[in-house]
Amino acid sequence: MSETIFIGTDTDGVRQELRLDKANRHGLVAGATGTGKTVTLQILTEGFSKNGIPVFAADVKGDLSGISQSGSETHKLHDKLISRAGKIGLEGYSYRAFPTIFWDLYGKQGHPVRTTISEMGPVLLSRLMGLTETQEGIMTIAFEFADDNGMLLLDLKDLNSLLNHLAENRDEISREYGNVTGQSVAAIRRNLLQLERAGAEAFFGEPALELEDFMKVGEDGMGMVNILAADELINSPSLYATFLLWLLSELFEELPEVGNPDKPVMVFFFDEAHLLFDDAPKPLIQKIEQVARLIRSKGVGVYFVTQNPMDIPDSVLGQLGNRIQHALRAYTPREQRAVRAAATSFRENPAFDTEEVITDLGVGEALVSLLNERGAPDIVGRTLIRPPSSRLGPATTAERKAVQADSPIGEKYDTAIDRESAYETLETRADKRAREEAAEAKRLEREKAKTKRATTTRKRTSRKKESVLVKEVKREMKREGRLIMRRAMRNAVRGILGGMMRR
Repeated sequence: MSETIFIGTDTDGVRQELRLDKANRHGLVAGATGTGKTVTLQILTEGFSKNGIPVFAADVKGDLSGISQSGSETHKLHDKLISRAGKIGLEGYSYRAFPTIFWDLYGKQGHPVRTTISEMGPVLLSRLMGLTETQEGIMTIAFEFADDNGMLLLDLKDLNSLLNHLAENRDEISREYGNVTGQSVAAIRRNLLQLERAGAEAFFGEPALELEDFMKVGEDGMGMVNILAADELINSPSLYATFLLWLLSELFEELPEVGNPDKPVMVFFFDEAHLLFDDAPKPLIQKIEQVARLIRSKGVGVYFVTQNPMDIPDSVLGQLGNRIQHALRAYTPREQRAVRAAATSFRENPAFDTEEVITDLGVGEALVSLLNERGAPDIVGRTLIRPPSSRLGPATTAERKAVQADSPIGEKYDTAIDRESAYETLETRADKRAREEAAEAKRLEREKAKTKRATTTRKRTSRKKESVLVKEVKREMKREGRLIMRRAMRNAVRGILGGMMRR
């Protein structure tokens, strides 16, 4: 007999229980705002933790952080919780806290979560940056070039430096790797700047997350609950969606095949799941579908939490075997279509009209259909959801800090590391090239100065030789002049004396 998680009791008195040996067949928790999705997520998380299964959950509103704290008799809803436990036949109901690790991409409300540019890869990174097909091709070239040249791509400054190098050497790189244009590189760098402004700089770097730290089991045998503070992250939906998809992809790549285990090795809850699919290109949706289909053989269960089942593509929705549907509104044509679609996805219960009941459910009620021992969905039941044992509502800042101070991973991720990578390699190359260019410039300057000095010396020597020659010529001219004068005077004297003698 498989172990189970008690969800609640339906109107026929049937206990709705999630079989752990079918929990890796994934699931859906849907419903309009304020209908009880967070409480359902909380009781599922408690159930997995009690059974020694680590859980990861994105906490968009902050309410799920209360799982780290015990419920209390002084809570304003204490009487209602006790009453609910009695109505559904929940024996031995009591309050307790669950072992929790808080995470935060920005490092403000939990341990920082980081990965490297290399681990993210060009495809997911291009999705995160919203690149065109051509730009994605250049991003792939950048990764190949870095790999071929032994450059580590760890953070955004590494990628920025690499893109700058590609732009400066695009003719040479294009001949070897494919066409690289300056315009496309410039467009990628503009998108990279927007990514930095969205806070992604904190996400890329080291120490990078080791998935085994998400999969811890406490000494008491309870699975660790990993809560990602996503209230700020949700303001950057592309970063949020890419992070979740990266996490799934990493699990798929790293975990071994386990077939159909008695219980999952880990369970993920993705709140605001529609952000994974909004404006996603077809290849990316196919990637999500592939991961969802295959990751269950790794023993990982994935549960999407969203307001409307229509937010999730049919190709992915078809992979979700366990379904909990809270109330939906049907005011607009689109909402009416969503109600009909949700109703037809359940195995019909002859006792009621599923489509009508979906709009009539109260807070804390849900239509529940879970997989049976044969792996087929049971008849849908209108169910009162059980109350949680942990606190309903968020943990305080002081309580968060106390939990983090007692974290089983200590300060492993709290201080960033900046080791030598592509940025430093390219900076070193640039410095070396600058020194070589400076040395060559100095050599040319020396050669130029030497040539100038030689030319000056030649001119001086030439002028000196010319001066000596001129002096010689002048002396010779003077001597010749004197000789001529003497001869002329001699001839004149002779003429005068000859004339006197003739007379």
